Amino acid sequence: MEEYSLPLHSSQVHKLSIIINRSHVFLHCIAIAFLIYYRLSFLFQQSKTSLLPWLLVFASELFLSFMWFLGIAYRWRPISRTVFPERLPEDDKLPAIDVLICTADPYKEPTLEVMNTVLSAMALDYPPQKLNVYLSDDGGSSITLLGMRAVSKFARWWLPFCKSHAPQAFEN
Repeated sequence: MEEYSLPLHSSQVHKLSIIINRSHVFLHCIAIAFLIYYRLSFLFQQSKTSLLPWLLVFASELFLSFMWFLGIAYRWRPISRTVFPERLPEDDKLPAIDVLICTADPYKEPTLEVMNTVLSAMALDYPPQKLNVYLSDDGGSSITLLGMRAVSKFARWWLPFCKSHAPQAFEN
């Protein structure tokens, strides 16, 4: 396939936001460390107050601190991305893609959700001759087969409707 000189996307790192966010994270970590030290030092003191509420509050603070720690990754290096769909190659130069949808248990993966996924994959804005959608199923439930039969009947009507009413967002 021919190489293109212009990229399809670009990203920009926000340096000021990095400094602000990392300073906030640092101060917040110090505050959490002091809070944990305070709670642990109380556990070793002899007091007449009940220990159970104190342990519950300490456990909830540890849990919320852990949840906060998992969420800071998104703010650690903020970037903004810009895509350039007008730089995509023509339809005849696009590569063929295969979409594999795996399902096994109709209780963990409800048939309606699998049907919606298959229908959404088939309705992608991609040349139909270069798009292959596969469904992998263990055959343990006949409800998936019945659902796929229903979605194939619906797709004969729905996909042409989607193609004819698709928004032309990138045309001038």
